[in-house]
Amino acid sequence: MASAQVTSQAEYKEREWPVEVSKMALNAATNKTVLDRYMRLPIPDNKCQAMYVWVDGTGEHLRSKTRTINFIPKCPSELPEWNFDGSSTGQAEGSNSDVYLRPIAMYRDPFRLGDNKLVLCETFKHNKKPTETNHRRQCLDVMTRATDTHPWFGMEQEYTLLDTDNHPLGWPKNGFPGPQGPYYCGVGANKVYGRDVVEAHYRACLYAGINISGENAEVMPAQWEYQVGPCEGITMGDDLWVSRYLLHRVAEDFGVVVSLDPKPIPGDWNGAGMHTNFSTKGMRDANGITDIEKAIDKLSRHHIRHIKAYDPKEGKDNERRLTGLHETSSIHDFSAGVANRGCSIRIPRGVAEEKQGYLEDRRPSSNADPYMVSEVLVRTICLDE
Repeated sequence: MASAQVTSQAEYKEREWPVEVSKMALNAATNKTVLDRYMRLPIPDNKCQAMYVWVDGTGEHLRSKTRTINFIPKCPSELPEWNFDGSSTGQAEGSNSDVYLRPIAMYRDPFRLGDNKLVLCETFKHNKKPTETNHRRQCLDVMTRATDTHPWFGMEQEYTLLDTDNHPLGWPKNGFPGPQGPYYCGVGANKVYGRDVVEAHYRACLYAGINISGENAEVMPAQWEYQVGPCEGITMGDDLWVSRYLLHRVAEDFGVVVSLDPKPIPGDWNGAGMHTNFSTKGMRDANGITDIEKAIDKLSRHHIRHIKAYDPKEGKDNERRLTGLHETSSIHDFSAGVANRGCSIRIPRGVAEEKQGYLEDRRPSSNADPYMVSEVLVRTICLDE
């Protein structure tokens, strides 16, 4: 495969990368049993492998690389800053390519086990200013200013499992499965595809220390969802990004591809979102429904701003999903209702009955940046900006 020359960040994001999938898949097959023999080898005392993880120039994909640390870190601030070639990730030009990695969250490594770590990092340009896809800086500032409201989030990450030929896992190669209906929360080999990936990911998240709260098969076959939360403040974005890294990494071991595309299959099939449940202390208190209704009123006045923040292409990805069909609202209109999955904002039935709890924003896309989603919700609802 010829190497592609990328001259700018914009070209990096727009380029369709050529991949000879079938040949690559054949050549990439390895024996995981052989690998296990080496992974059982002990490493010296007071050494660990730290996998540095970051968001690349697309704003939706992740990169990682490892370094040996000559002590066992207790918190991310103990870890050294590092750097990488930003010209290969869409985050710098070749003439000035070093981009800094600053550790900001640390997790147990479910692949290497022991004292080894996964390290989520922010990215900074040569002048120490955040890269264009480092949205954590701004999100952290907003969360700090809204600390007294105690904003809680729960995000429902939907995704689609694909074969290495980018065809949905388990689907007929020359056709389509039966129509949607029996697949949601289904059981049975003719209804569910890829459960082993899902179970492995769930356990990996629990081991790592991510606050994962559940999973289920979704409406479209080969589509799944897991939930992270409740998390307060900046922890929501940290946990969600690392959970995505683990998902891709686990699927890699199974020879399966994960797609976060919000409408992976056009036509009469459900898309994929990242429904976001949100509450403040006032909403969770007795008669919090009053605060929930006030929040919905504020959201109704900033619909366009939220749509732009809810996918990496400022609404262009979500436009394919938010059609008003397949359990979505129209991208052009704001709506709210009790137990209505066709609305922008859903108030769960139990919340309406108990008059306290949370609201569900159903607009965020499956490939949305959780930092941007959580930030704009707090700006609108808590800070009145």
